[in-house]
Amino acid sequence: MSLQKKTVAIAMAAITAAGAQPALAAEFTFNEKTNADLAKKLKIPVYFAVPASARASLPKDIKTTDKLIDFKHPDALKAQGDVGLRLVVAKRSGLAKRLGQSGLVQTGDILLTFRTEWGGAGAYPNIQMGISHTGFAYVGKDGVVRNLDNPLDGEYVGRGDLTSQHYRTLNYLHIIRPRSLTDAQKANLYAWAKRLNDNSKRVYPSQISFNQDYNAPKFRPGRPLTFVKEFGQIALGQGNSGKPLDLYCSEFVWSLLSLRNCDPAKSDGDFNGSRVPSCIKEPMEPMKATGNVLPNHGRRSYSGLADGPLLVIDQMDLPDDQRRPLLDSIFVENPAGLANMSVGHRKVAEEMQPRFERLKNYYIGMTGRMWQHWRARLIGTGFNWAGIAENYSPTSYLINSLLPANNNNRTMDYVATVVIE
Repeated sequence: MSLQKKTVAIAMAAITAAGAQPALAAEFTFNEKTNADLAKKLKIPVYFAVPASARASLPKDIKTTDKLIDFKHPDALKAQGDVGLRLVVAKRSGLAKRLGQSGLVQTGDILLTFRTEWGGAGAYPNIQMGISHTGFAYVGKDGVVRNLDNPLDGEYVGRGDLTSQHYRTLNYLHIIRPRSLTDAQKANLYAWAKRLNDNSKRVYPSQISFNQDYNAPKFRPGRPLTFVKEFGQIALGQGNSGKPLDLYCSEFVWSLLSLRNCDPAKSDGDFNGSRVPSCIKEPMEPMKATGNVLPNHGRRSYSGLADGPLLVIDQMDLPDDQRRPLLDSIFVENPAGLANMSVGHRKVAEEMQPRFERLKNYYIGMTGRMWQHWRARLIGTGFNWAGIAENYSPTSYLINSLLPANNNNRTMDYVATVVIE
């Protein structure tokens, strides 16, 4: 071989080796300088992070070339609860493949769109903890993550590999994992999701449509989950009765997870019958407006739709002079912050600001002294009786992970947050 050819061969081998980037075994680690840099990048209030008790157990040898960072929120460094985020700092190119092959995303996981710019924008975006959308994840036979979302269209689903317009333009994703999914349940969810993805153009929007009213869930306490049965019938190609089944994004995911015990290859007859199949089970208890976790953190307690920041701050165990200003900050109206939101979300935030401001005394009371708890409980009960339906908002999946680890109603764990560069 000539010297020139040998030089070219060596160069090509080096390029190939560099491009391959073999996955390295790693775990989430803390670095003070990196932490400070990411704090400046994120610019989130502390109640947009989560305590250590929310986190799923993960192996210490995650095979990925992405950076795994144990981010500790600066405002919580001297507090209890180890409040922060597990950050997967990743390039957009090849993201779905790396997340799937590393196991950081698994079949059945929930993908929450996280808007850091919502932090401090007002009561509504703060209580929503910056979460605007819910998607479902499953891992294909090729090890690549597939997303399934409602609307089942090109903007949200696209090719189904996190490259749709929605996923291509966002920068942060929370990964939430339902607890204790078995291999059989994952196989069922994979089969249901693949059917829906493969037939999305056939079923959307003629059979499954998008409901823009997040305050109108199909769930009714004590009633059969008929809408989940109808959802399954559509996925099985059995059609639906009359008008399309309209579901908002988090309700779509809740319905899909409700089918985890149903094998679509064996369920045709069950879904053809007059009754709701016995295999349909709630994946998470729909939430009232406020819960009863505080102050006792009982094993049978439940969280509420408006409890997210409250439960994070409770874990920090701050003294009164630090806790009160932090609670107050959640409810401050911020027109400049609202300007960072989309037109649709901004309109909702403006409409909800006065309503959510009334939660302030509930927050202060539930984290205050014993005599304040009773008054706060009355305020919370008032919200629950004010016509707010039991629901499964996008934020509810993260809120559920904030329940105590041994809580009977906890069915979700926080895995990590993907930071897309």
